Amino acid sequence: MNYRKFGNTDLLVSEVGFGAWAIGGPAKVGDLPIGWSNVDDNTSIEALKKSFELGINFYDTADFYGFGHSEELIGKVFGNRTDIIIATKVGHRVENDQILLDYTKAHILKSCDESLKRLKRDYIDFYQLHSAKLNHLEDGQCIEAMEELKSQGKIRYWGISLNTFNPFPEAEFLMQRNLASGFQVAFNLINQRALKLVETASEKGYGIIARIPLQFGLLTGKFTKETRFSEDDHRSFRLKPEFLSELIDSLNDVWKISDKYKVDKVTFALSFIMNHNGVSTVIPGIKTPEQAIKNTQQIIKISDDDLNLLHELFNTKFDKLVSKMS
Repeated sequence: MNYRKFGNTDLLVSEVGFGAWAIGGPAKVGDLPIGWSNVDDNTSIEALKKSFELGINFYDTADFYGFGHSEELIGKVFGNRTDIIIATKVGHRVENDQILLDYTKAHILKSCDESLKRLKRDYIDFYQLHSAKLNHLEDGQCIEAMEELKSQGKIRYWGISLNTFNPFPEAEFLMQRNLASGFQVAFNLINQRALKLVETASEKGYGIIARIPLQFGLLTGKFTKETRFSEDDHRSFRLKPEFLSELIDSLNDVWKISDKYKVDKVTFALSFIMNHNGVSTVIPGIKTPEQAIKNTQQIIKISDDDLNLLHELFNTKFDKLVSKMS
């Protein structure tokens, strides 16, 4: 495992991190699935242990993943050890079967204490505003809360997990004021809309976390046009049959490029991301020890010519598809 500096912080993060949304298990808000169907906690625990054994030191979760269950599992396995870097998020809550965004100072301070309790930690290494919008930042309460938590030693650094689509006015707002230490962005072979931000932010000393690197499993190559998802899996509405079929067909040109590197599709997809030096770490979702092994096989060098071809495929083909994703 190789490690990269997280922006201008003193955090040294593994190139491949652990995306902990899936281990939160099934969860619904009203009739809306926000989890990944059933997972086995014992298997999740073994996945966390195997990931650490393989050199993963960066674990990204949120208080909303399984309504805190993901944090609880991480706390159970790692607790307060200092050789683990924990990133979690705040800002989502449920009221009357509706997801509400809450970036008030009171909610953030209270939620941080609750996350620390579930994680069994004295501090959070990187605390993120979970999809906060520009108006929340302009209001200022969330920034005041983050700075207060940092001064209290409850968090070391803070940033924002940005929404899926550009432009990213929230990142611009923070960079212009030299606030925060990093951003989490959706960035993969299909969705490259954050590329310019990755380059700009990293030059300014911000750490970058790349999420959804396998586009909900699509870039593993294991899905077919007949693949279907259970009703308690969020992919049941994100990857509906007709759209899934369109996406699978669209990837043929990508796999033609990947074939010459003689690696599996997961390795190629993760390597594409990490061939962009501005990215600090990539966080595939890991549910089993086998996935931990597969996601940490290697990061290969992709030629500049092929990177340019992959960027061009995004501009000519995938950008139109990204608009259909949520």
